[in-house]
Amino acid sequence: MPQLRLYVVLAGLFLALSSTSLLAASPLSAALPAPDVASPADAPSVAPTPAAPATGAIADTQDAGADARIVRRIEGIFGELPAFRDVRAQVSEGVVTLSGTVPQDADIARAEAIAGRVSGVVTVENHIERDLSVSGSNAVGTLADRTQSFVRMIPLAGVALAIWAVIALIGYLIAGVGALWHRIAPNSFLAELIASAIRFVFVIGGLVVALDVLGATALLSAVLGGAGVIGIALGFAMRDTIENYVASLMLSLRQPFRANDHVVIDSYEGRVIRLTSRATVLMTLDGNHLRIPNSTVFKAVIVNFTRNPARRFDFLLGIDADDDPDAARALGRETMAALPFVLAEPPPEARTEEVGDSNIVICFLGWIDQRETDWSKARSRAIAAVKGALEQGGFALPEPIYRLRFDERTPPLPVQQIEAGSVQPVPGKGKPVAPSVTASAAHEDVRPSDEVAGMVSRERNEPDQGQEKDLLDSSRPVE
Repeated sequence: MPQLRLYVVLAGLFLALSSTSLLAASPLSAALPAPDVASPADAPSVAPTPAAPATGAIADTQDAGADARIVRRIEGIFGELPAFRDVRAQVSEGVVTLSGTVPQDADIARAEAIAGRVSGVVTVENHIERDLSVSGSNAVGTLADRTQSFVRMIPLAGVALAIWAVIALIGYLIAGVGALWHRIAPNSFLAELIASAIRFVFVIGGLVVALDVLGATALLSAVLGGAGVIGIALGFAMRDTIENYVASLMLSLRQPFRANDHVVIDSYEGRVIRLTSRATVLMTLDGNHLRIPNSTVFKAVIVNFTRNPARRFDFLLGIDADDDPDAARALGRETMAALPFVLAEPPPEARTEEVGDSNIVICFLGWIDQRETDWSKARSRAIAAVKGALEQGGFALPEPIYRLRFDERTPPLPVQQIEAGSVQPVPGKGKPVAPSVTASAAHEDVRPSDEVAGMVSRERNEPDQGQEKDLLDSSRPVE
């Protein structure tokens, strides 16, 4: 029995020592209590072990051989990774010190992360550096690997390029159905814009599909993001160009005038030759070409003399302050009504504008039909006719009168003294008389001058010689 009891005690001591060693080498030793050690029969109890440290704390003891096991484990792992073949590890009390070189900067942090995951490691001192030598960085090998990868990718890249070409070709074929888009769109400019948008959408869509086949959608996102930023910058830089393009689109839709219309755009006057995608081309009344940017035309005040055939002319004439303005106005109206090129409806009109220092200013107005009469010629003939009628009727058209004042020391002027009331009025002066229109004024040619209109028509009928497409459409209503 004593021998049996001794065997039991020895077995218990062996088991206790084994359990203690295993717990000290394991991360769970900090969380598990130490086992009780069997004592001889005469020992009433076993002394308790100290409490284990809290989770995340460093154990206060370390079993023998732990540092050597950690070194072997780290070097075994690094031995399986080519990037860490020149890395060395030293361990003391669980503190790992890494030294050596690696090919890339990212491998430095990777080695530290691997070493820190080994059981029993307290902390890692990382002294690894990147190998900057030509042989150490494996630049040649990396270039060779990438070259081989590119060669292997050539067939896939060819397939992706073929897909892109097919999708883009479909877009061009759809956009090439010009008759359909010209029928849908209100004008040719908008039809071309729709066709361009379809081509752009199919080309970009084909590029997306091709990059997805290559697995490079991340590259597409980066390219599109950069293109967006560049597009915003270009938008600000080319603001005037974009504004002019949008104005061209709006003018092509609105059609504010026709070809050969006589217009005034702000301070520019002439006849319309064509409306292009960038500018409105006029021919001035002296035969010169004038290009006005469409952005200016779109915002400008436009006067179109051609839209309404009837047009009014006016001019001012002054009579003597002593004359009867009502009689002068009546005489002027009758004189203009007798002119063959002045319209009866609306009838001619005369208005007293102001009373000056030595005259009364009267404004005479008349209407003509621009399709049969030139406005400038008609106004010129009417001025001559009314002036002659007023002079024949005894009305004076005074020149400026200056009054001179002399003091008492000035000798008298050697002129005949005119007694008050001795001046007799001119017979018929201030009274309306029958209007008399000279033969030259009645029969003079006042037909419209079509020199500029003819030049515009000839230029529009000439075959295109590199000229921009005209956006004016006679089949659409004018705004």
